[in-house]
Amino acid sequence: MKQRQFNERRAFRFKRFARKAYAAFNSMHKAVNIGVVSGLVLTFAHTTSTSAQVSEQFTTDSFDDDKPLDEVVVTSSKADLTLNQTAKIVTVITRADIAQQPALSVQDLLKNVVGLDVRQRGSNGVLAGISVRGGTFEQTAILLNGVNISNPQTGHYNLDIPVNLSDIERIEIIQGPTSLIYGAGAFSGGVNIVTKKDADTGVYAKLEGGSYGLFGAEARVSLPPAPSTRGGATPLPCGKGLGLHSLSIGYSRSDGYIANSDYEQTNALWQSHLNIENSKLDFQLGYNAKNYGANTFYSPKYPNQYDNTSAIFAALSGETGGTTLKWKPQLYWNRHYDTYHLYRPGSPSRPETFKPNDHRTDVFGANLNTQYTWAAGITNFGGELRSEQIFSNNLGIVLAHPNGVYTKSANRTNVSYFVEHNYVHENLTVNAGLVANYNTAFDDEFQFLPTIGAGYWLNTHWKVFANWSNAVRMPTFTDLYYTSPTHEGNSDVQPEKSESFELGVNYRSSFIKASANGFYMKGKHLIDWVKATPADKWHSANLTNLDKYGFETNFSFYFKELIPQLGATRLDLGYMYLDQSKQSGELISNYVLDYLHHKFTAGLSHPVYKGLTADWQFRWQDREGTYTKTWKNDPSDANWQEVETAYPAFGLLDVKLNYTLRNMHIYLTINNLFDKKYYDLGNIPQPGTWVIGGISLAL
Repeated sequence: MKQRQFNERRAFRFKRFARKAYAAFNSMHKAVNIGVVSGLVLTFAHTTSTSAQVSEQFTTDSFDDDKPLDEVVVTSSKADLTLNQTAKIVTVITRADIAQQPALSVQDLLKNVVGLDVRQRGSNGVLAGISVRGGTFEQTAILLNGVNISNPQTGHYNLDIPVNLSDIERIEIIQGPTSLIYGAGAFSGGVNIVTKKDADTGVYAKLEGGSYGLFGAEARVSLPPAPSTRGGATPLPCGKGLGLHSLSIGYSRSDGYIANSDYEQTNALWQSHLNIENSKLDFQLGYNAKNYGANTFYSPKYPNQYDNTSAIFAALSGETGGTTLKWKPQLYWNRHYDTYHLYRPGSPSRPETFKPNDHRTDVFGANLNTQYTWAAGITNFGGELRSEQIFSNNLGIVLAHPNGVYTKSANRTNVSYFVEHNYVHENLTVNAGLVANYNTAFDDEFQFLPTIGAGYWLNTHWKVFANWSNAVRMPTFTDLYYTSPTHEGNSDVQPEKSESFELGVNYRSSFIKASANGFYMKGKHLIDWVKATPADKWHSANLTNLDKYGFETNFSFYFKELIPQLGATRLDLGYMYLDQSKQSGELISNYVLDYLHHKFTAGLSHPVYKGLTADWQFRWQDREGTYTKTWKNDPSDANWQEVETAYPAFGLLDVKLNYTLRNMHIYLTINNLFDKKYYDLGNIPQPGTWVIGGISLAL
C-alpha cells in the first residue's frame, strides 16, 4: 500500500514537472519564432505579481569577505555551480584586488591576467581590445552581470560600459571557447563584470588627480530597501523591505600624454535588486560617454583622428521557482552612438567637404534559462533571441529613404537553443551541453556546438580537469562593410569557427594555490584584416586555418600561513606560452597573427606600516608578428617611409601605495615606474611614467 502511494506521488510529481517543462519549452519556442517577449513576460509577471509578499530577509549576491572564493557561484556554466565545482579555468578578480591594484580602468585590471592580451590604443580605459589565448579582440565576449554587451559594429567598443571601478564586485574570466555559456561571440573566451549589490545603505565618494592634467571623480549611493507593512500596520525593520537600489556616477578627463590623446569620460549606473519570496528581479540602467583624441589609432598617416561615443544600456533579469525548478528570464537593450572623425574638428588639415562617419547600433535580446535539479544532477535548457541593427553613413546597404544623417543600414537576428547537464557528486563534476545556433544573415541551417567537461578532486589538495568545446563568431558590421582611405571591408566574409581541448590540474592549501593547464585550439575561416604589401589597403578576409597550442601556469603564495610576521603578504606569479601556425599565404596580418608568444606576470601585495600597504604589478611580454612602422623624415615631406617591424619584448612595473584610516582611503599610483617606451599596437606609443593620487570616503 505504501509503495503504491509512493509510486502514485512520484508519478504525480513527474507529470507536474513534465507539464511545467513543456510549458516552459513551448513559451521559449514561441519566443524565438513568434517574438521572444511573449514567452518571457509570463515569467516576469510571476515575479512581479508577488511584490506584495515580502521576504523575511533581504539577501544579495555580493561577496562575503569571510566566504572562501571557491564557494562563490560563478558563470562557468548555465547551472548554479561554485568556482570549486567548475571544469574550466576561471580567473576571478575580487573586490579586494580591485581596491589594491594600480588600475584606473577595467582594462588596467585585465592586463595583469596572464592569459589575456590587452592592446590599448588610448590610456585609462579610453579604447582597448581584450583577447584571450591569442585570439583577437573581436573573439572575446564581454558581459555585464551576465548580459552580453558585445558591440556588433566593432569589438573596439566592447568596453564602452557604464561602470566605475567602485561599482565592481568581481570580474570573472573564462578562457577557451564558451558559446554554451556566453553565446555566439565567445569564440576564444569571455569576461563577465559583476557589480556590487551591497545590503547596507552607504555613500561612497572619490577624487583623484595626476600627470597630464588627469582628474577623476566618482560618487555612489546605496538606498535601503523600502519599508513594507506586509498588509499590516507596523513597518518591517530597515533592511527587510522590498528592494535595494543604488546609483553611481563617474567622470574623468586628461589633457593626454601626446598630442591629440586627450579624453573625457562619463559613466552613470542605476541598479535595483528586488527579492520577493522565491523570486528575484534585477534592473540595470546605464549611460556611458567618451570623447577622445585618437592619435594614429587606425592609421599613422592621420594623427588627428577623433571619436565621440555614447551608449545607453538597460536590462531586466529575473529568477523564480524553487530548489527543484527555476526559471531565469532576461531582457536587454543596448544602443551605441559613434561619430568618428578622420580629421579632428578644428584641425587645420580638415577638408571643407569632409563628413564624419556616423553610426548607431541597437541590440535587443531576450533569453530564458530553465534549471531542473534532480537525482541525476542539474539540467538546464532554454534559448536566446538577439537582434542586431546598425544605421550608418558608411556601414551597411544603401537605404531607399535616408534616416537623418544615416544613409545605410544592416540588421540580423541570432537564434540559439541550448541544453546542458551537470552531474555533481562529492568530488566529481561532469558536464555536457549542446548549442544550436542560427543567424539570419549567414546560416542556411543551424550550427551545432557541443561541449564536454569534467573535474575531479583527487583529495583536499589536488584537482584534475579536462574539457572540449566549440564556438562560432559572426563578422562585425565593420568586417563586412567598412571603407576608408586605408581600409576596405568585405561583405562576403563568413562566420569563423573554433574547436578547443584543455587539460589541467589545480592545487590548493593554506599557503599556496596553483594551477597548470595545456590547451590546443583549431580555428577555421578566421577573420582578419590583412594586406599583401605595406602600401596596400587593409581588407577583411577569412583565413583558411589556424592551429594554436600552449600552456599556462599560475601560483599564489599566502605568506601569513608560514610567517605570521609578514601579515597579509601575497605573491602571484603567472606564465603563458603560446604558439600559432597559419595557412593563409604570406599576408601581413593586423590582428590574428600578432599574438603574445610569451607572457609573465608577477604581483606582490604586502603591508608597510600601520594601515599602509603596497601593491606591485609587473608584466613582461614578447609578441609575435610585425607592424608597418610608418614615419616621415621631414614633416613637410609628402612621402611616408614604411617598413615591416617586429614587436620588441618589454617589461613594465606599476605600483600603488594604499593607506586606510577608518572610512578613508588614500592612495598613490605610479604606472610604468621606469618610463618604458612600448607599443601594444604598432605606431601607437603608450604612456610613460604616470603618477596618480586620490582619496575616497565610504560612509
